Amino acid sequence: MSPATHRCTCGATLRYKQDLQKEEGHTTRTWKCRDCGTPVPGQVAERIKHQHPS
Repeated sequence: MSPATHRCTCGATLRYKQDLQKEEGHTTRTWKCRDCGTPVPGQVAERIKHQHPS
């Protein structure tokens, strides 16, 4: 499987869990871009959060 990446509307490339911020207070996991707070699609965030820098 190829590495997952997501290009945020702010221009940031999200590659690793460190690039995401978990939204608190919800029963389901909601992830946002750490730089600007834009929501990241759930399937993409789940793939990204399991990747580790080499």
